[in-house]
Amino acid sequence: MKSQNGKKLRIGIAGTGGIGRGLAKLIARRQDMVISKILTRRKGKIDDLGVSQDYLTTEQERLFESSDLIVVSTGDAIYSTKVINSAFEYGLPVVTMDADTQVVTGSWLSKRGVITEANGDQPGCLAALNKEILQMGFDPLVYGNIKGFLNKNPSLEDMLFWGQKQGYSLSSVTSFTDGTKLQIEQALIANGLGLDIVQQGLVGYETSDFEKGAFALAEIARNEDKVISDYIISRESPPGVFISATHQEDLAAELQTYKMGNGPFYLLYKPMHLCFFEIPNSILNLVNHGEILLDNGKVPSVSVGAIAKKDLSKGSVIDKGIGGMEVRGEALKIEDAIDHVPIGLFSNVELKRNIEQGELITFDDIHVPDSLALTAWKSTLADLSLKKVSVRR
Repeated sequence: MKSQNGKKLRIGIAGTGGIGRGLAKLIARRQDMVISKILTRRKGKIDDLGVSQDYLTTEQERLFESSDLIVVSTGDAIYSTKVINSAFEYGLPVVTMDADTQVVTGSWLSKRGVITEANGDQPGCLAALNKEILQMGFDPLVYGNIKGFLNKNPSLEDMLFWGQKQGYSLSSVTSFTDGTKLQIEQALIANGLGLDIVQQGLVGYETSDFEKGAFALAEIARNEDKVISDYIISRESPPGVFISATHQEDLAAELQTYKMGNGPFYLLYKPMHLCFFEIPNSILNLVNHGEILLDNGKVPSVSVGAIAKKDLSKGSVIDKGIGGMEVRGEALKIEDAIDHVPIGLFSNVELKRNIEQGELITFDDIHVPDSLALTAWKSTLADLSLKKVSVRR
């Protein structure tokens, strides 16, 4: 697909992490898209960029003025919120692979411009799988993530080792290991599809049998009379996503014929998530069909709070929340912890008091610097309060 004037789609990229660099290499080889600019906060040459250094810019205006659409993947809600909001001022649609930003400010941003999470990471893959199975008549109970390993409080030494071995940044490998990334992803799919959660931090059913774990969560969901977002921990399972669902009883025999089992629960899954490889198709679906695959919902019900990994002292400063050594993220119902600080807002925050290991951190506990993201979060809380008043009436 090309833009209406017959020219190739000009794709601007915000972020030079693994997603941004990989997408740039993909687009450079396509016939229907070109890279316009790549926005970065890094100074100087990026040796592993994979495309010409001439694409790089540190000026947002140059990115926006030369693009038809922006892809944002920075993992920094405070920075990404500013970039996306500015893109909207230029009338540009935005595709994200940035659940970190979506769960903090995505609801606020969706009221200001066209924004969708891409297929490829777990939330987008679940949203795409959901569309497919609904058309087949399945009735979902669980939208699940698959986690092979979890250590809620890994050591700095271990994270430095694995980051170097696997080619990830320290913050990325830490957020994967301590479960923060997973909690954020499941919060996004919950908000985007109107799902519930069973408990703070989710259930996280541990199993060596993929199907058994998926069905155990389905049983929990049925007993709770909820459709839930959750995950399993299983070293033996494929690194993808799944949906546990039911179907009409009078079609059970046909489902059995197609090797789906005896019911009443059925397992549908995608055994991989290919991240930036799947972004171009999301771009085309948005441009050609106006498809919003997934966003954070107009008024979210789930957020990701920050849990202290260790005792923290009054006056100390936490430079980074997601992927840091001081806190980790847990999904929670906003109405149950209205004063919690979303972990995505943790950037150079100062502690007002001593905090014990395991505590959920609130706005009374820390000083959070002003930012557009903080303003957006406060606006979202106000929308949530208005919704609750409207429901009571």
